[in-house]
Amino acid sequence: MSDSLAVLPQYLLPKKALTIFAGWVAGARGGSFTTALIRWFARRYNVNMAEAAQPDVAAFASFNDFFTRALKDGARPLAAADYLCPVDGAISQLGPITGDAGDRIFQAKGHSYSTTALVGGDATLAAQFKEGSFATLYLSPRDYHRIHMPCDGDLRRMIYVPGDLFSVNPTTARGVPGLFARNERVVCVFDSAEGPFVLTLVGATIVGSMATVWHGQVNPPRRPDLCEWTYAPGQVSLKKGAEMGRFLLGSTVVMLFGKGRLAFNPDWSATRPIRMGEAMASKAA
Repeated sequence: MSDSLAVLPQYLLPKKALTIFAGWVAGARGGSFTTALIRWFARRYNVNMAEAAQPDVAAFASFNDFFTRALKDGARPLAAADYLCPVDGAISQLGPITGDAGDRIFQAKGHSYSTTALVGGDATLAAQFKEGSFATLYLSPRDYHRIHMPCDGDLRRMIYVPGDLFSVNPTTARGVPGLFARNERVVCVFDSAEGPFVLTLVGATIVGSMATVWHGQVNPPRRPDLCEWTYAPGQVSLKKGAEMGRFLLGSTVVMLFGKGRLAFNPDWSATRPIRMGEAMASKAA
């Protein structure tokens, strides 16, 4: 079956209703039901609870508490690298931002989308990443779902972009054009010593919400229009490796960096498993 046919049911499913229901279930404090759900999920997806700060699934009051669980100290040592991997998961794609206008992000064979579309239509913001670099990182259900900083950053803007709620698994990435620029997302714009960078949290079917450490839960509510928050220099400054946000149920992170900023780890390639804190890139020579 082709990928386009495989994702056809997603166009027909009531994705928003399913996501609202999943968010309600995940946030409920259902006692024995919640514990049974967590036990089933941990077995189904082979979740490694031995590395969790709280390894007892019965200790979590809600599924969300389990899903956004902290890790034991030292479970993710930080590499001596200029840029760190911000999440556990797998590499979807990475490389140069290309195209005639230097603004195309490769999604999958036959599909790409523009940096302007990703950041919610702000062409001036997108232009800062012309001919730059991108990395798209996929978090599966079994993964640790907190998101960390790839380098030191000073937050300047956060943009909530309403959109669809397609799944973001590899099959959907191959079958839905412009997937990451059409799904709901939270675009975080940082300044760093090497220039601006963008870290985008992409929503998906049954992703109950996305949250950041400075704002808390960004969605729900699911607003019909784009919303933006701006921050003064120094108002929100985060160090390399620090937590910046989390997904309540899993999704994808897309990062943008300026031209000539970095060189990706030569061991990194599409589909490779990754862990938060490993070396992602070095400063460009």
